[in-house]
Amino acid sequence: MTYVIAQPCVDLKDRACVDECPVDCIYEGKRMLYIHPDECVDCGACEPVCPVEAITYEDDTPEEWKHFYDANVHFFDDLGSPGGAAKMGVIDKDHPLVAGLPPQEQDHR
Repeated sequence: MTYVIAQPCVDLKDRACVDECPVDCIYEGKRMLYIHPDECVDCGACEPVCPVEAITYEDDTPEEWKHFYDANVHFFDDLGSPGGAAKMGVIDKDHPLVAGLPPQEQDHR
C-alpha cells in the first residue's frame, strides 16, 4: 500500500508535500505531483500538509479518485525507480489520465 495524489493537485502542485517527504519520493510532472509507490515508506507526512487534501492513503482514496492510484503507479513505468525526486527536477510528462484533463481552476481562498 502507498499514498496517492489525486485530482485536486492537478495544475496546483503546491509542493508542501515535497518539502515534508523524508524519502524524496514525490516527483513533479508537468501538471501534477506523483508519489513513487516503491520509494514511499508510508510515513504519512505528506497527507496533512497538502492544502487541497489531494493526498490520501490508497485504501482511503475517495471512489471518484480511485483511478489516480494507477496514474501514480504508471507514471513511473518508463522512469523506473530513480531513487529520489530532487535530482530529477520537473519531469516533462504526465500520466495520460492527467494530461487529458481540462485545465483545473484553483480556488484561491
